[in-house]
Amino acid sequence: MYRRFLNNSDYLGVISKESLEQMTRGNEDRFIQAEESAEMSIIEHLSENYEIEKELNKGKYIAGYNRAITYPVGVHIYFEDKIHEVIRPISGFKAPADVDYWEELVDINIDQNTVPHYSQFQTYYKDEVTSYNGVLYKCLVENGFKFDNIRIPMVNGWLEAEYEEWQPVDYVLWDIVLFDGDFYTLLSLDDFDNNISPLDSVNWGAIANYDPDHNEYELSEHEYVVYNGKVFHPEIDVNADIPEVGKNLTLNDCRNYNLKKHMVRLAVYELTKLIAPNNVSVVRVKDYEDSMKWLSDAARLKLNPQIPRKLAEDKKEVMDWQLATFQTDYDPYKNPWLT
Repeated sequence: MYRRFLNNSDYLGVISKESLEQMTRGNEDRFIQAEESAEMSIIEHLSENYEIEKELNKGKYIAGYNRAITYPVGVHIYFEDKIHEVIRPISGFKAPADVDYWEELVDINIDQNTVPHYSQFQTYYKDEVTSYNGVLYKCLVENGFKFDNIRIPMVNGWLEAEYEEWQPVDYVLWDIVLFDGDFYTLLSLDDFDNNISPLDSVNWGAIANYDPDHNEYELSEHEYVVYNGKVFHPEIDVNADIPEVGKNLTLNDCRNYNLKKHMVRLAVYELTKLIAPNNVSVVRVKDYEDSMKWLSDAARLKLNPQIPRKLAEDKKEVMDWQLATFQTDYDPYKNPWLT
């Protein structure tokens, strides 16, 4: 699947929203077609001397905000269709776990440097090994992003509570019982009659099922929920932090400005060709030509595109082979490859 460096709002700097909608007609695939062509031109020109792939990946791997994900300081995410930088950690919600998803792995035969680091955007299957905070873990039960069941190794915010089948016996406050397939907890001892079943008694309260969309679970040993036929209560704060600009987010686009500017121009030109190949406006053609000249000049090191240079084995910047080998005179007019 092609990951986009641009987003739809990037185009609005060079084309109106109405014109863009007419060109794409709601077909998102047209953006992908145009951006793939634009990206190909950029890589062809800049890959020899610049870390262009890494710069493109900065935009391609900006994920949209997801309540299940925990975001550390410094990462960038899409929130309300804009790119933000996380300035304080944002915790995702934590669902109860009725099984062990991971176990710590100690194996001297495994080179830890070869083990991939854990990612909340990956999907893990039984016996897969990952590294998290310098410790190796083996997956016991499949989990991860594709399963909509993200389980960070050794992170569990809930404790399992004990319960018993209801009997007409004495109970104390907050005891948990199972009656007729449902769980109840004793909420009050006022006029309590232990011969009345939980279903018919006002002293007992039914325990609700865990809801991942609910974000107001109290940090209390009596905040019970039912998950996969078992009862749990929070051990830590299990709610997702609320994203808030100025509190834990700030507007900040980490993408290279030059790349974004010229990719938009090239992509708009490609979009126009898709719609009317024989009727491309003069403005689009001029923007396209200007961007292609910029790429050509950057490739020949005639300008600084503000993209990190590739390093050779000696840790020095890779030089254009023509400049390094065949330059015969420092007068640029006597070196045709500079023009």
